[in-house]
Amino acid sequence: MNELIIFIDKESKVPIYQQIYEFIKKEIEKEQLKPGDKLPSSRALSRYLSVSRSTIDLAYDQLASEGYIEAMPCKGYYVSQLEGVYFSDSRLSKCQEEKPIVQERVKKYFHDFALNEIARGSFPYNVWQKLSKQVLAEADEEFFQLGNPCGEDGIRQAVAEYLYRSRGVKCKREQIIIGAGNDYLLMLLGTILGDGQTVAMEVATYISAYYDFRHIGYDIEQIKQDEQGLDISDLEGKSANIVYVMPSHQFPMGMIMPLKRRMALLNWAEKSQERYIIEDDYDSEFRYKGQPIPSLQGFDRNGSVIYMGTFSKSVAPSIRVSYMVLPERLMQKYLKKKHLFSVTVSKTDQKILELFLNKGYYEKHLNRMRKIYKNKHDLIVKYLKEMQDICVFHGENAGVHFVLEFINGLTEQEAIDKARDVGIQVYGVSEYCISINTEKENKVLLGYAGMEEKEIEEAMKLLKKVWHKK
Repeated sequence: MNELIIFIDKESKVPIYQQIYEFIKKEIEKEQLKPGDKLPSSRALSRYLSVSRSTIDLAYDQLASEGYIEAMPCKGYYVSQLEGVYFSDSRLSKCQEEKPIVQERVKKYFHDFALNEIARGSFPYNVWQKLSKQVLAEADEEFFQLGNPCGEDGIRQAVAEYLYRSRGVKCKREQIIIGAGNDYLLMLLGTILGDGQTVAMEVATYISAYYDFRHIGYDIEQIKQDEQGLDISDLEGKSANIVYVMPSHQFPMGMIMPLKRRMALLNWAEKSQERYIIEDDYDSEFRYKGQPIPSLQGFDRNGSVIYMGTFSKSVAPSIRVSYMVLPERLMQKYLKKKHLFSVTVSKTDQKILELFLNKGYYEKHLNRMRKIYKNKHDLIVKYLKEMQDICVFHGENAGVHFVLEFINGLTEQEAIDKARDVGIQVYGVSEYCISINTEKENKVLLGYAGMEEKEIEEAMKLLKKVWHKK
């Protein structure tokens, strides 16, 4: 099928991914979607609903795990054959009974400033294939048995050495846990920290982490942010003992937390042994001006920082390898549990990535990617400087996205609509905010990693025209 009309309520307390999952499941059960029907791609559906692609992936993953749909390599998702399965009408969820507020057809965008993609054709296929063959050729019977639940020693040691060289992270391999994505690691962290916690988060933040904490059952306290990041004075007045930050390149706002603010945050944590800072260092590899910003963990003297990173941005989202560095006392607490979580990354993938790091391929790959992304970065800066009467921009010189703030009276939604009218997808900052008055919001995000330079030029020229407020 080429079209799918879907209904969601962004004001509902039901998570959006769950609404999408329930809606599609209902359509399958009512046979409105028939066996063999093709679902829209996650990219197309995320554009249509104006939600993040990871939200769509969560819904599709749940449907696939329950057998409602199946993924066909290089083709997409299709409705499964379900003959003989009886569905009761009582299984309809509450979110389907609520009044729908979105009813549009999937639209095609010629240019998508997506925030979660990598450069096309950038994956190191040849090296990865070579290392894969080497790993399998050298594998013995023991290699296919269950391994260390925290990750194999080899990959943990390689990550520890890389983090010390590149980010100033001070840790032993025994402090590292390997996992398939930050969502998994945050959920695991919840079992270590225990129930009943309250987490402080900036108003604009990595929204998936927000939902992870909510799924764990944690309360969230919103903290103000300024041009230097999280407002420490506001944090001091809250009851939270845990704070989630991205000091080296805040998402989505793009600011870098200066050293003085970092020291103040560490001082806050040092006031109690029960206080922790979760440092998400999601894209620190990409900085185009000056030296890399050292990690917050490197300045930690009290074992207060829980450091997290991923290879999704630097290698590929599908690699699904992330890591978490725990303070020693938290790792000891975890290891004392009777039943540890099994590692969610296969031994094969762990070994390939270990060799990728140890043989210097990762550094070469990063150098190549920095050059590619810097060229795209500089190209967008060139056009943004020609739009100084329209907007100002933030978050440059690091990462793979910009924040645009309109000064000509355009609101976020007006800017999104005008871009959409000429086939361009941009993303509102409000999509990544815990709570916000969208009517007053005037910022959008431009991710450029997945776009070719020619696409960027065409899109920026069009945006310059349509964003002029008349």
